[in-house]
Amino acid sequence: MPVPEIRLHPLNERDLRPEGEFVLYWMVTGRRLSWNFALDRAVELARELEKPLLILEALRVGYRWASDRHHRFALDGMREHRRELEGGDVGYHAYVEPEAGAGKGLLEALAARAAWVVTDVYPTFFVPRMQEAAAQKLDVRLEAVDSLGILPLRAAETTYSAAYHFRRFLQKTLGEHLTEMPVARALPDRPLPAAGGIPDEVLARWPAASQELLDGDEDALAELPIDHEVPPVEAQGGTEAGRDRMATFLDEKLARYPDERNDPDADAQSGLSPWLHWGHLSAHEVFDAVAKHEEWSPGRLANEADGKRHGWWGMSEAAEAFLDELVTWREIGHSYCWLEPDHTDYETLPEWARETLADHADDPRDPCYTLEEFRDARTHDELWNAAQRQLLHEGVIHNYLRMLWGKKILEWSESPRKALEIMIELNNRFAVDGRDPNSYSGIFWTLGRFDRGWPEREVFGKVRSMTSRSTRRKVDLDRYLERWGDAPTLPL
Repeated sequence: MPVPEIRLHPLNERDLRPEGEFVLYWMVTGRRLSWNFALDRAVELARELEKPLLILEALRVGYRWASDRHHRFALDGMREHRRELEGGDVGYHAYVEPEAGAGKGLLEALAARAAWVVTDVYPTFFVPRMQEAAAQKLDVRLEAVDSLGILPLRAAETTYSAAYHFRRFLQKTLGEHLTEMPVARALPDRPLPAAGGIPDEVLARWPAASQELLDGDEDALAELPIDHEVPPVEAQGGTEAGRDRMATFLDEKLARYPDERNDPDADAQSGLSPWLHWGHLSAHEVFDAVAKHEEWSPGRLANEADGKRHGWWGMSEAAEAFLDELVTWREIGHSYCWLEPDHTDYETLPEWARETLADHADDPRDPCYTLEEFRDARTHDELWNAAQRQLLHEGVIHNYLRMLWGKKILEWSESPRKALEIMIELNNRFAVDGRDPNSYSGIFWTLGRFDRGWPEREVFGKVRSMTSRSTRRKVDLDRYLERWGDAPTLPL
């Protein structure tokens, strides 16, 4: 089945180059070899044109917040790809910049030999600007393919102010896209023409990443000009590790998910967000695994689009609760970032939220902490410090505590704008799943996006507040505090 037209996004008006040597897949954010519409499209074109397929997967060092943590997770996936593609007909070039700007010209050099260039759609961070700039430089067609979510980004024509409204839209629209899935095994059993390898002049200037670097050699990683104060996390990147985490969740945690997901001591969450963020795992594959676990078919979808969290899918309560996170909450963030280019700006908060926060801008903040004090978990609040320490060491925060984490930064910062700045800095520097539409959904939710007004109180105004005391009454935290309450901070 061809890739649906709604997922194809031409980035320039250049033509096919019939004499090109290969089809080039510039793998940017869909870093996987299966369940990937962009790779499907590249294979489709290679078959149609009877050309070899070459995959370029590059990793920059000059982007903001580049660190050992982020690099190591991405490199784990690149190691898997080299191992899987080595000796096959599909060409693969894993390139890691040794210094900022060293990769400049690599894409152009390969695209100059290509018949067509395919890449990934991604609506935030530096990716849209990078791809727009590349599109103007290349003299061949550059086409981005949307493989981010179950709902194509083009399907929504407006942003939604609340999950309820977006959920109703999904329930009216999503059914027709559930039968349009990327291929589980993207690289074909019927071989493509064999790629001839990377041209010598390209390898001479942009050599492939060393096996030592891909294998996790600390000295090789230490040579890169990135932030070495943020160490790798224990969890490994790559599709295999993501699938293992998914299988564990479905087998051992899904049944407990509705009742225990907000309980840090219960460990009932999926924990899949780092693999989804890095593109090592596809939302389509996760959805397919849930559907098979439930023995589900699209014929069980409800006819009425009522916007409710439960009942529409025709699955168990546990599966529907999880899919509300995987589909509704994940994709409202992608949709918002896609339709609102300035989504990281304070001014994109709802008018009511900006007005109420402005009304309370002069309320006393006591205590009031600096970025450095927040970073080092040096607040008066034991629970907040524990959540920050988990972020420092594991690169994630339990989802329920992440909401509290953001709300207290708003309460203890000199202004809402400063709070936003601090949240973005801490999240994007330390979170493995940071720099992501979901990150910005969570951060801006603490300031009122996708929410409604609540009873007015100091500092927050009508923006929803949270307290550590009420959180400790609602969920079990004994083991969580035992683990993270006294954990050391990083030697920053």
